[in-house]
Amino acid sequence: MSDWKEKLKFDQQGLIPVVVQEEKSRQVLMLAYMNREALEKTLQTKRAHYFSRSRQSLWLKGETSGHFQEVKAIDYDCDEDALLMTVKQTGPACHTGEKSCFYRRGETTGKRQDESVLFLQELYEVIEKRRENPHPDSYTSRLLSGRIDRLLKKIGEESTEVLLAAKNDSSSEIIYEMADLWYHCLVMLVLKQVTVEQVAGELSSRHEGRE
Repeated sequence: MSDWKEKLKFDQQGLIPVVVQEEKSRQVLMLAYMNREALEKTLQTKRAHYFSRSRQSLWLKGETSGHFQEVKAIDYDCDEDALLMTVKQTGPACHTGEKSCFYRRGETTGKRQDESVLFLQELYEVIEKRRENPHPDSYTSRLLSGRIDRLLKKIGEESTEVLLAAKNDSSSEIIYEMADLWYHCLVMLVLKQVTVEQVAGELSSRHEGRE
């Protein structure tokens, strides 16, 4: 075993908790447990394996559902007794059919980032699927299959609408027109095979360079 695995502190049952996070959205998908064998299987196959405490056995995530988790990174915490695993999730992560096991809200006592921000990535993926499976009645499909000039003209028109909304000092108009602009820009990104992460990475690098 490599040095980092030797440092890990498994509990008395030989288990370590694993927080699973989706690579693109950074959404927390689930909490599971691994023993050393599950960790080794995960590293060997690059697919998430866990240990079921109820069945007392090893299991491959997605073995029956097809909702596999392709492992992208594994980090361990400062106490070396918990893992954070970043994955590319196929389908929903929760057995209920929800994308995340944490789909029920209990209580909030402070501000929390609106999950709707994550919808930008989800919308990008929806547009990608529409490109792969076009539908004649879909506006998105028509944009993707048409000439690029038509899409670029639409982006220009929506940009002008945003400027007018700002000039009118109307928050509701700005929100509405920005939504239109962002949607058409996402279609353009999909068409040009540029990801949301790449754009966000550029913004992040600019921010880091100015600190």
